[in-house]
Amino acid sequence: MEINKSIKNYRILNDLTQDELAQRLNVSTDKIISWENGDTEPNAEELKLISKKFDIPVNTLLGSPKQLICQCCGMPLDDVTISKEPDGAFNEDYCKWCYTDGKFTYDDMETLIDYCVKSFSSKDFPAEQIRAHMKKTLPTLNYWKNR
Repeated sequence: MEINKSIKNYRILNDLTQDELAQRLNVSTDKIISWENGDTEPNAEELKLISKKFDIPVNTLLGSPKQLICQCCGMPLDDVTISKEPDGAFNEDYCKWCYTDGKFTYDDMETLIDYCVKSFSSKDFPAEQIRAHMKKTLPTLNYWKNR
């Protein structure tokens, strides 16, 4: 979905007029009209405000143009699993299990791998297969690259 349609849809879903949304975002009504008509697009800071107002990730607001994955565990992210900052803003880099209330859950890779092996191994996905996959994948994720 295009950003202009997305803004309009979420505004209507939240039962807001263009004037009311403008007031809540501290922008002009003309700006809301321009966004919804597709004449202009919100800048990065405005996208964050809209995201927070509608309680949806920016990626969703933009029509989910890319598949997000947790940069700690590699799990695909969606609107339910994405983490939030202490102020309620979405953090589209991590899942809510790896990053909660502004804090990371895992300090070392082995602890995360052990947890995932214990939690997710099954007949179809044996522990050895999960461990090998995670040992290969985790070092490529930003959280572990930056440690």
